[in-house]
Amino acid sequence: MSTFTRADYCTVACADTFALSGEVMVSPFGSIPALGARLAKSTSSPDLVLTDGEAALVHGVNPLNARSSDLMREAYVPYKSIFSVVWSGRRHVMMMASQVDRFGNQNISAIGDHDHPKAQLVGVRGAPGNSVNHATSYWIPVHNNRAFVDHVDVICGVGNDSAAQAGAGATRFHDLRRVVTNLGVFDFSGPDGTMAVVSIHPGVSPDEVASATGFVLAGLEGDVAVTRDPTEQETALMAELDPKNFREKEVPSS
Repeated sequence: MSTFTRADYCTVACADTFALSGEVMVSPFGSIPALGARLAKSTSSPDLVLTDGEAALVHGVNPLNARSSDLMREAYVPYKSIFSVVWSGRRHVMMMASQVDRFGNQNISAIGDHDHPKAQLVGVRGAPGNSVNHATSYWIPVHNNRAFVDHVDVICGVGNDSAAQAGAGATRFHDLRRVVTNLGVFDFSGPDGTMAVVSIHPGVSPDEVASATGFVLAGLEGDVAVTRDPTEQETALMAELDPKNFREKEVPSS
């Protein structure tokens, strides 16, 4: 039996999403993606650029619970400067998604009919510009049929089909990478740029993934790869960088 938790597997899956990236700014949303980015910078991608989440680039790799006063800031990066980074393509964002469909269209704006939504969420925000200018991945801590839907109610992050319909202006730098959830890891290598299984986490069955997804996923047939175990170095780093176990609060073990 594995000694690693589901949150540990999600963390290394996020780290692998950022692996070998070179000098790019990473913008991870959520405790597990933030920890995964720190693992990647500490191992496979030392040139990753991390921020304090507000208006500065930071030096080194700091624990998730680091106090703002303890951070060593390298450069001031006001909000308006982020757009220059976005347009340069030297950024990889891992956004969350309230809904995502088979082509990678993402919704964080509203649930239900546009004129009379059942729920108002955070709004479109920077999702369209992110997804057509630089690498974009998604983190969904609870994989279920409400999140993985046939059609999103509002297109915020641009999926492969929507980018193709919009033309060269949308497809030139469009780069959907991964979707990481509490059940597995997915990419868009399926037919016509649809979502496909990369791996499922230990203890998860293909049937469980299929029943939690509101569309047919490519790659669930036959032998399905299993998400790798954390290395000894990664295990030590997770304990050092997440001493308060924020990752377990995001994806509980039970």
